[in-house]
Amino acid sequence: MSALFFTVGCALALLSVAAGAFGGHILKPRLTNELFEIFEVGARYHMYHALGLLAVAWACTQWPGTLTTAAGWLFVAGIILFSGSLYVLSLSGVRWLGAVTPLGGLCFMAGWLCLGLAAWRS
Repeated sequence: MSALFFTVGCALALLSVAAGAFGGHILKPRLTNELFEIFEVGARYHMYHALGLLAVAWACTQWPGTLTTAAGWLFVAGIILFSGSLYVLSLSGVRWLGAVTPLGGLCFMAGWLCLGLAAWRS
């Protein structure tokens, strides 16, 4: 699992940098300040949790088990739900997508909890 999470973390970090560049260079002049700020929050949490996935990859070598694996998948789900919903919301203006964002945030929090518990139980 460590190689998988490390590879996925690297890919997601790359996509986060690409999203940030796309936002800063192409979207900023085209979006309202409010929508651009929403996009930036998505990109920021995308990167935080891509890096978190790299930490999970390392943790898999230290504390292998279901909690560590769950943390990794929760970070992936959180990026998709949280950052993905903010990206789509900022690009489309469809406000109901904001209802999906907290589910991604819960995934992030649950992922950090699982990661901490994996270390605590070792």
